[in-house]
Amino acid sequence: MPEGHTLHRLAGDLSRAFAGRLVRVGSPQGRFEDSAALLDGQVLERAESWGKHLFMTFPAERHVHVHLGLYGVFAVHEDVEEVPAPVGQVRLRLVTADAGPTSYADLRGATACELMTGEQRDAILARIGPDPIRQDQDPARAWDRIRRSKAAVGGLLMDQAVLAGVGNVYRAEVLFRHRIHPLRPGNTLRVGQWQAIWDDLVGLMAEGVRTGRIDTVRPEHTPEAMGRPPRQDDHGGEVYVYRRTGQPCLVCGSTVRTAVLQARNVFWCPRCQPTFRSRAVR
Repeated sequence: MPEGHTLHRLAGDLSRAFAGRLVRVGSPQGRFEDSAALLDGQVLERAESWGKHLFMTFPAERHVHVHLGLYGVFAVHEDVEEVPAPVGQVRLRLVTADAGPTSYADLRGATACELMTGEQRDAILARIGPDPIRQDQDPARAWDRIRRSKAAVGGLLMDQAVLAGVGNVYRAEVLFRHRIHPLRPGNTLRVGQWQAIWDDLVGLMAEGVRTGRIDTVRPEHTPEAMGRPPRQDDHGGEVYVYRRTGQPCLVCGSTVRTAVLQARNVFWCPRCQPTFRSRAVR
């Protein structure tokens, strides 16, 4: 499933291609046909993302809500000479319909593509936690949930009701960078540790928006600095522990481990991220 930086980049692509322009809206597949007819020929006002949710706003407080899920793809094609016929199961197609450069976008395979009111949109936003990429977010909202929970912090960071936009890669990497074991109970963290995690996510995810990939290693651990080959993985980016099971830790040389947490693989270094031992006296 795409992580939050991917959705922010997508919102930027959609805004650049369509915001402020008349658009034709269609549903070649047919599943969004009735809603598309209500939007066809109107101006797309803006596109924005919150965590893993994408919203495209049209006049009269009409919002198209998209959640890509595991298999969704929203391909944006800017400044094309002609718009080809749809290929495959295109649930939503946008095409510019004014005198500017021609652009089009096709949505396939998304978990959600639905037209909703402003009130319905606000209800979705009320259910998700703060998004580290957005500048108007309050990390205290997430901390209030984490500090009261006995659940593993590795699971809490992936809970979109606690923190929006963080996926498996950022979860594994930010915990490594702060030497926190993923199975440590949330309520054992100190507020300073949480603030450091939040601040780190703000920087890492903003960089992901800029580059389109997830890089989490510090300058001294890059392939160039260490004289090692670049990482070969379909996810791209240089990371410390994510999908590096059985390989040596880039910092201490210990073997990276993995386990299943809430049906997802979690990765850590047993030396850099030791098991948490409470110092509380009973």
